[in-house]
Amino acid sequence: MLLRTAPLTLLALTLSSHALAESPVAQRPDVTLALANQLLSTTLATCHALGQTAVAAVVDRGGNLVALQRDDNVGPHNTLAAQRKAFTALSTKTATSTLAERARSNPDAANLTTVSELLLLGGGLPLRVGDQVIGAIGVAGAGGSANDQGCAEKAIAQHLPTQP
Repeated sequence: MLLRTAPLTLLALTLSSHALAESPVAQRPDVTLALANQLLSTTLATCHALGQTAVAAVVDRGGNLVALQRDDNVGPHNTLAAQRKAFTALSTKTATSTLAERARSNPDAANLTTVSELLLLGGGLPLRVGDQVIGAIGVAGAGGSANDQGCAEKAIAQHLPTQP
């Protein structure tokens, strides 16, 4: 009896493994609220160490706002800028400072400035796990795009150390 059921069990396992591989439901890593808040807290702490205040936003892989932290007395335009930087980095899977440089130096990329949803200012970075972009972070108001990006980079290095 055991000899007859073993091949059937193996066949069932093979078929179910094949069915899982071709499942119509996607399973992908994504940013959690806990990770977003860790990234934001570290980002703002890094900005504070520079003597700067800021606002930082994290979006998930679908571009939805997961979390936002804003220091007191940060201009309201910076809140929108942080969200748009995060969205831009997610959408293009590229650091916003890189996009800004491409738009300035490459005539073929200059039209990026005409896409109203994108904000080509440094401070937005994609969040990667392996080869997948799982979300993005955007920072604004920390005294310039280099500071914005630097604060985010330190947080990413601490909380997503496997990111390339």
